[in-house]
Amino acid sequence: MFFMRNKIFFLAAFILILTIAFFPKAKTEPNYSYKIYTPQNFSEVTRSVQRASKDSQILFIVDFSNSMNEEIMGKSKLEMARTTLAEILPKISPDVKLGLRIYGHRAGFTYLQGCQASKLFVPLGLGNYQTIMTSLYSNNATGWTPITYSLKQAVNSDFIGSTGKKHIILLTDGGENCDESPCTYVINLMKTRDDVVIDVIAFDIKDIEANNQLRCTALTTSGKFLSAQNEEDLSNSLFESVGINKDVRANVKIGE
Repeated sequence: MFFMRNKIFFLAAFILILTIAFFPKAKTEPNYSYKIYTPQNFSEVTRSVQRASKDSQILFIVDFSNSMNEEIMGKSKLEMARTTLAEILPKISPDVKLGLRIYGHRAGFTYLQGCQASKLFVPLGLGNYQTIMTSLYSNNATGWTPITYSLKQAVNSDFIGSTGKKHIILLTDGGENCDESPCTYVINLMKTRDDVVIDVIAFDIKDIEANNQLRCTALTTSGKFLSAQNEEDLSNSLFESVGINKDVRANVKIGE
């Protein structure tokens, strides 16, 4: 009996040894988790890129449609636009090329003339602040709102020969009333271009659809959509669009 027990024990031990030697170990569950690598200097790199990509050219497109004659607290929207631009333009770096396109400055005798009332009054250049202000004060608000036509002219004509980022600041108090939606235009434009950025300052616009189209126009180009309801809002929006620090703005005096 004792011999039989030992025989069974040694047989079991022998089988166990064979199992360990000739059968592979059971596989553990694979790790499907992923680690996201975030460099230590991410924020510093981002700030450096932002500084390196500062504007070298800004084209202002300003609304001179008839509705800009409407008043807010006794002052026309057009006069507010002139005042705020006079406040900010001298504060922009002299290394930045500035230009001015105006639309709606004439009504035209036909629908076609009114919807093509858009003109580059000041080509992009350095040191042309006074020329821009002269153009702003020598034109009257009288016509329609050909925003999309103006954007097309700016992209296809005003920036010819320019390299780098093309920054457009559109100041308008209404939505498109001539051509296709500016939103539709920039969606198609961005399929082939990545160098155009459009900031939109929507000045006293209460129409929801117009605001939505203008917001789309800005955001599709990675620009800013800024809403202004009065002169202070307009000033703040312009300073934010050109990226001038508010500490600098606090020391600004109109007419300096």
